[in-house]
Amino acid sequence: MRKIAVTASAAALVLTSALGAQAADDAKARDQRWTELRQSVFGDKKVEQQDGLITLDAPIRAEDAALVPMDIKVSNPDQVKGLTLIIDENPGPVAAKIDFGPAGDPGLLRLRTRVNAYSNVHAIAETKDGKLVETVKFVKASGGCSAPVAGGAEGTTGEMRLKVKDEATTGKSAQATLMIRHPNFNGMQKDQVSHLYTPPNYIKDIKVTYNDKDVFSLTSDISLSTNPVIEFGFKPEAKGTFKVVANDTSGARFEKTFDVPVKTQ
Repeated sequence: MRKIAVTASAAALVLTSALGAQAADDAKARDQRWTELRQSVFGDKKVEQQDGLITLDAPIRAEDAALVPMDIKVSNPDQVKGLTLIIDENPGPVAAKIDFGPAGDPGLLRLRTRVNAYSNVHAIAETKDGKLVETVKFVKASGGCSAPVAGGAEGTTGEMRLKVKDEATTGKSAQATLMIRHPNFNGMQKDQVSHLYTPPNYIKDIKVTYNDKDVFSLTSDISLSTNPVIEFGFKPEAKGTFKVVANDTSGARFEKTFDVPVKTQ
């Protein structure tokens, strides 16, 4: 009995050691991947970590790899002029690059994304004085980029809806949610009938203005989910109007305006 116990203990030690070595190799590979991506996206600019300025809320294990929520929060919005969301292991890792205008507020940005494999996700804030500040989360998900487009993608491509959260009041930041109906095919999905790959056609850029002032401009690749939903902050003025313009990779342009009732303090 004692010999069996010793053998089992030794086997457990070997397994633990092997798992530890594999984890170390995985961490090293993720670090190397980020080093390459950082150089590709930002060049020689330093990307630093700074506690408190930017946080990323993302699920540890995604329920649906094709519909992974990402919430980017900025503690001092007046310091920040842009955000970049990078899903390291995706074929198109730069999920979104957002530049904010004078009518925008980067305090909270919410997106729905695809995650193709277990991956670090980096959110990087660009400050108005030119610094790049990052935060990172590890997300367990796989197959999000090749997952078939689920039901609910039907309808008129380019149809838009916009809803302001609560009541917009002058002098206070407000949140709005934009939905654009679009399948966002990325070229990795198979048609369920023909079993052929569906050609890529996805939204590549979105611009939102408010009373002709820029709120944000967003550029993307293949990592936004079907029917992109974007929650963003803005600075209300008396009786505002949003204008949204989006372009996809087929050359189609979608445009719509929305009246926004604003309460004056």
